[in-house]
Amino acid sequence: MTPAELRAFCLGFDAAVEEFPFNLETSVFKVLGKMFALSALDARPLRVNLKCDPEEALRLRAAYPDAVAPGWHMNKRHWNTVTVAGLPDRTVRELVEDSYDLVVAGLPRAERLRLDRP
Repeated sequence: MTPAELRAFCLGFDAAVEEFPFNLETSVFKVLGKMFALSALDARPLRVNLKCDPEEALRLRAAYPDAVAPGWHMNKRHWNTVTVAGLPDRTVRELVEDSYDLVVAGLPRAERLRLDRP
C-alpha cells in the first residue's frame, strides 16, 4: 500500500477528515473530531498508528512482531504502530477499518446516527 492509497482509504470512510495538528508532515485522520489513524505519510518505512481492541492488539503483536508494535507515543494498550510494508494490503485495510469502527463505537449515540455506516 502506498502513502496515497493509505490516505485515500482513510478518507473514504464516512465523515473522515485529514488534519495536521502536530506539524505539516503528520496526517491525523479523524471521524467527527476523534482520531482513528495517524501517519507521517512521507516516512520510510510507511507506518500508521491505529486504535485496536486491547486483546486483539496483543494477538497482532505476537503474530506480526516485525510489523505491529505498541503505539508509538500513544496509549500502548489501545494503539498499535503498523509498518505497512510488513503486512498484506488487505490486512492493513482491515486494521484501518477496525480502528475507524472502534472510534465510531465510542461516539455519542446522536453522532453515530449521523453516520451512514450500520
